[in-house]
Amino acid sequence: MRILRLEKQIFYSFILCISSSYIKAQDRNINIKQDPKFEQLLNEKRKLNASTAVNEYYKIQTFSGNSETAKKTLKDCKQDFQDLDGTIVFNTPNYKVWTGNFKTKIEAERYLILIKKRYPNAFIIKPQK
Repeated sequence: MRILRLEKQIFYSFILCISSSYIKAQDRNINIKQDPKFEQLLNEKRKLNASTAVNEYYKIQTFSGNSETAKKTLKDCKQDFQDLDGTIVFNTPNYKVWTGNFKTKIEAERYLILIKKRYPNAFIIKPQK
């Protein structure tokens, strides 16, 4: 009886090994079709990110605090200084409003004099990545 049971186990194991060698779960061929405009848009975004590199420019920080006040400050800042771009940056735990992209510190200091009239706590920063 034991020998018969052992022979059946070997037979079933052999059949299992042979049948599993022919099983394929998935093909590895993947075809992705994307709109060529997507690649163009991605390249434009890369150019923009490269041109506004964080390390190269000085900025003026006009506010640091909660989210709602930061949004209001950014809106007011954009109205008061239309020639400067502004953004909100989140550095735990505060939202910060950064204004301008100045290549030199002298240029930033000139604008700081104007900005301090409206935002007395403003100061110049050079953000690091």
